[in-house]
Amino acid sequence: MEILAYGVQTDERPLLERAFAGRHELRCLDVFLNRDTAPLASGHPVVSSSVNAVLDAGTLTVLAAGGTKLIAQRSTGFNNIDLDAAAELGLTVARVSHYSPHAVAEHAWALALAVNRRLTRAAVRTREFDFRLDGLLGRDVHGMTVGVIGTGKIGTCFARIATGFGTELLGWDIAPNPDCLELGMAYTELPDLLGRSDLISLHVPLVPATHHLIDAAALARMKDDAILVNSSRGGLVDSAALVETLRAGRLSGVGLDVYEEETGVFFTDRSIHGITDDTLARLVTFPHVLVTSHQAYFTGTAVGQIIDATARNVDDFAAGRRNENTLVPRS
Repeated sequence: MEILAYGVQTDERPLLERAFAGRHELRCLDVFLNRDTAPLASGHPVVSSSVNAVLDAGTLTVLAAGGTKLIAQRSTGFNNIDLDAAAELGLTVARVSHYSPHAVAEHAWALALAVNRRLTRAAVRTREFDFRLDGLLGRDVHGMTVGVIGTGKIGTCFARIATGFGTELLGWDIAPNPDCLELGMAYTELPDLLGRSDLISLHVPLVPATHHLIDAAALARMKDDAILVNSSRGGLVDSAALVETLRAGRLSGVGLDVYEEETGVFFTDRSIHGITDDTLARLVTFPHVLVTSHQAYFTGTAVGQIIDATARNVDDFAAGRRNENTLVPRS
């Protein structure tokens, strides 16, 4: 089958080409899939999209009109896809239901440790041969209370790493995870977790019930010197409220791998023209805020698993099969 893959990263391309070699005809584009770029897929029965694709009804209509039958998204999240519109248009949609949870959990801890120990500021200073320690005082993670919001596969990995530091674990989720209970995690209500935790990490999906889960009220409940990490979905955090919290001198560190308006910005080079998003521009100016561009998943292990699952999704579609990754089956 002829496949057009959108939003392919430089390091990702050889892995994609290797996975599909001898199985399907693959073309890779570095542009992201949206209503403007959808016409490029004309004549391709399969389109593979990245997490920052905009697959609204308009985009899907263009794809269907061009002959696309399958959308194989190379990510777990699918809040960017109008599944109802896809079903109405007769489009099959598949995702990658899981990949290495260690990749994201480890990156979340990298963000937490970096902002706690002021590593970004320290690295900038030493490049300029400034070896002072002023303003670089951090805290021991050992003995901290760590709040894990969402205790699925990734949250459990994050919690398991936390035990190695010697922390007290608090958890919040729909139901307790037995694996986390074995780690000594105490489940509690969200307001209690927010008020007691020294470090809070988000690992829940973005659904209507979790949109702006961390809003102004939630931020107000947090300790003044708490650390907040989000490596899940940008929409979990009210970014404007976060800026106001930081402007008030609260929170000792924030690590963000996602941002609610990241589409069209993350995965692109804006170093020459800058950005027009005032909230994001303000966030990156705070010295104790570290923003990475949705790279938590970006390890060789995780990307390889994502590509393998995507290739299987295409193979199964070609053979008339559905699997656990199918979100909208063929009509």
